[in-house]
Amino acid sequence: MHITSKTYDVADLWAAQELYHSNGWTDGLPIVPPTRDAVQACLEWVMTPPDQLLGVEPVRGVPITAEKLAINAVMAGCLPMHFPCVLTAFTAMLRPEFLLHGATSSTGGCAVFIVLNGPMRRELGAAGSFNALGNSDRATAVIGRAIRLALINILQVRPGGIDRSTVGHPGKFSYCVAEDEEDSTWLPLHVQRGLPPEVSAVTVMAAGAPRQIMNEWTTRPEDILETFAAEMRANMRHYSIWGGNYTLIIPKQLRDHLQAANWSKTDIAAYIHQRARIHRGEWAEVGKGAVVRERGDSEYTALPTPDDLLVVAAGGPAGGFGAVIPPWLGLKSRAVTLPIGACIDCEPPAR
Repeated sequence: MHITSKTYDVADLWAAQELYHSNGWTDGLPIVPPTRDAVQACLEWVMTPPDQLLGVEPVRGVPITAEKLAINAVMAGCLPMHFPCVLTAFTAMLRPEFLLHGATSSTGGCAVFIVLNGPMRRELGAAGSFNALGNSDRATAVIGRAIRLALINILQVRPGGIDRSTVGHPGKFSYCVAEDEEDSTWLPLHVQRGLPPEVSAVTVMAAGAPRQIMNEWTTRPEDILETFAAEMRANMRHYSIWGGNYTLIIPKQLRDHLQAANWSKTDIAAYIHQRARIHRGEWAEVGKGAVVRERGDSEYTALPTPDDLLVVAAGGPAGGFGAVIPPWLGLKSRAVTLPIGACIDCEPPAR
């Protein structure tokens, strides 16, 4: 296995850190030095040659090879067993419908949100319970960080350069969650999106920061979901009126109420589709009246169709909390789900 990337000799670990920081090759945090052996181990795990082309960033024509991605995965702290998720996630981001250049160069400040599904979660120890959107476990932390480092070092997505984010959000360090499939009666996300339940999969979405909600005062599904829908309406008023993929993170306490009433993910999506919508005239209430004009009665939906909602079972066992993860900018970028370990040159699944 022939690694072609340039190598550097450094005196020790601390010298390696300074080399990477001084060259802008990090996200501001310390990195794991990507030694030749460590990079080769990642590539051998997925049985992929270093020069395997995963795809080409379409706007600037930058090729993405397995070797370059493995280097950044090692830097992020990935073990070889984490690399299939990183490789699949980046392959999904290269699909035209994800609109990688727009999502990474926009002033809107989105990050790449990643959902892990299937048996590989257990193999990696990826937790979907306590602190699910935070530092819940090693796997989700390093997989999400690997994607960010790859954007920085392969596509030059640095703040003030390609990355024009006005504010950004902490998901730009790492934004990865594993669905809690074992403690849920719902279909896992990847099954909802057309893949067999026995495969492992990654879903990527260009996403804003999570918006946390709470409703501890009811067991009625309609009341619980109205709180989620209200937060989606708030996002349409305060950020973008355009509909697209939204994600609901539903932890166990609220999930139990919904499941006890026999509400499926499909039922949830149908209800949210009807409730998460606003009229353009509402923008006048939040300081945006100048763009309402004569279209105040026009109705906009957060979800073009119920299928555009991603429902993820994740979060700790107690507390009536949940989260809404909004899209970067409506339908300009679409969530993509790919199976892990599939041929990277094969046609993607239907959704």
